[in-house]
Amino acid sequence: MKSKIVIVGGCGHVGLPLGIVFAARSGCDVTLLDIDPKKVDQVNSGTMPFMEEGAESLLRQVIGQMLWATLDISCLRDAEIVVTVVGTPVDEHLNPTVHALYRSIDQLLDHMKDDSLLILRSTVYPGVTSLVRERIRNRGRHIQLAFCPERIAEGRAIEELVQLPQIVAAFEQEAQERAKELFMTIAPSVIELAPLEAELAKLFTNSWRYLNFAMSNQFYLIAQSYGLDFYRIHNAITHDYPRMRSFARAGFAAGPCLLKDTLQLSAFSGNNFFMGHAAMLINEGLPNFIVDQLKKNDLSSKYVAILGMAFKGDSDDIRDSLSFKLKKLLEVHAKQVFCTDPHVKDASFVELEYALHHCDIIILGAPHSIYRDLPIPATKTVVDVWNFWSNKRELPAPNEKELRSVVR
Repeated sequence: MKSKIVIVGGCGHVGLPLGIVFAARSGCDVTLLDIDPKKVDQVNSGTMPFMEEGAESLLRQVIGQMLWATLDISCLRDAEIVVTVVGTPVDEHLNPTVHALYRSIDQLLDHMKDDSLLILRSTVYPGVTSLVRERIRNRGRHIQLAFCPERIAEGRAIEELVQLPQIVAAFEQEAQERAKELFMTIAPSVIELAPLEAELAKLFTNSWRYLNFAMSNQFYLIAQSYGLDFYRIHNAITHDYPRMRSFARAGFAAGPCLLKDTLQLSAFSGNNFFMGHAAMLINEGLPNFIVDQLKKNDLSSKYVAILGMAFKGDSDDIRDSLSFKLKKLLEVHAKQVFCTDPHVKDASFVELEYALHHCDIIILGAPHSIYRDLPIPATKTVVDVWNFWSNKRELPAPNEKELRSVVR
């Protein structure tokens, strides 16, 4: 008899790719439980509700065969394994909050059967898995619990779910073995940790990436402040020099995870995660730096276009995108600001051609591949923090006379 898996939040960026891969490789029947009727209908019709490389073709192979999407919570009653992608976000005070997770867990427990396995898949504040365990016990339920954090790069989940090792953590050996057996159906290997270790492993991963981007952005700010081309220096440092392979390019460090998880780690450390605090100031301050640089040339009379409003290139996800922060800052100082993005639907956005033609300043917000060979007129001021257009940098390297006047 096939095992039955239910993924709660199953039509989202984490749940849907996981469900598709489980359906294609585990031999289990997979149900995607969601609260969005539009997404449920899309998935059941074989259409992805968001961009994910390689997902739609695989979805069409398994939907209606091994995979279904539903709004009906009663699907939990027959499930042997329930995977929830509800995590712990940060509130308006930048502190982790568990209320939404607890409400969701309580609702799941009302419908799940005893001896089933509940897997927490999204990022949680350290110690929350243990608190969920106590919540299950206090309700007198015999439900096993595991924490198996996702570590995918959004847009590449289908590829990475079957290539990367999976972290599995549980308090009881039986739960550990069941979770391990499940993920070994899709992953090349499994790494076993204790729950608190796994919770910190997830936060360490995202915080490390956030700090890595912050270092590059800090170096970018320093170089550009002195009229230097950061990427001339970056290329010189990284060329055939293996110890600098991890030196990232500058750019907006955004999205739904990096800042949030850095803040959660900061809270867990008693707000003593000073490097995390500094990284937040640097990464979140990059849009301010761009505006300050542009203000030196009578920004108030300029029309500005932001190309790409998603939080990263070749994505349609705008969650926590710094392009929107940049837009708000520019609206205070520029004559008018126009936004465009081929992947994001927004009635206020303009067509790309209109933005290129009517604006004095072109800022690359997200390096979508469709922008690679844009014919941008030489008369335009181009701001490309990513170095996506290497021949259209906004600040040319100064000559020796200019450099002496800067450092005097």
